[in-house]
Amino acid sequence: MDRAVGRADISPGASTSKGGAAPVSAGASHGGRRRRGGDGWNSEHRGERPLQRADRNYNELLQELRVAQTGVQILFAFLLGLSFTPRFASVTEFQRDVYVITLVSSAVTTAFLIAPVAAHRVLFQSGRKRQLVRLVHRCLFAGLITLVLTMVGAMLLVLDVVLRPPVAVTVTAAVAAFFVVLWFALPGYRRLKDRRDGG
Repeated sequence: MDRAVGRADISPGASTSKGGAAPVSAGASHGGRRRRGGDGWNSEHRGERPLQRADRNYNELLQELRVAQTGVQILFAFLLGLSFTPRFASVTEFQRDVYVITLVSSAVTTAFLIAPVAAHRVLFQSGRKRQLVRLVHRCLFAGLITLVLTMVGAMLLVLDVVLRPPVAVTVTAAVAAFFVVLWFALPGYRRLKDRRDGG
């Protein structure tokens, strides 16, 4: 058999063992189980090919980006306008430092959440949809982390003005912990539990 033909018969995500063994699906995990959400699992349970899965994942990521971008744009606009208010001239050095850090964090968050648009333009019609999905996923996850920092910083800035500093820091820390648990810890625990249960 021609080598080129033999390679073409193997899917992009498949691999072979030594000795010419049959290809192993990218969605298979140790012990013969298919990893949930992998190409093999999606092919079996959804009837999706790898590229169809990439298209669906990309559309889901776009929906999530729209939700996150709206909140970031409003917060970024608020922070930009805050420095032009008369009250800003009387802020303390601590409040000014928190403002600068929060503003930079907001700008970084905006960059992370808009990066997928630029990446899609650069990679448009290049046949790299699966790589694009991975890039968008990483940008969105990083953007969520910096978004937490931005929201916590904005809260600390406002609370430090209306409350005593120790109370402001305590309340802000509690809100930050709530964000981390709700956005990251609970979903991460659920994912680990599914893996341990063989899901």
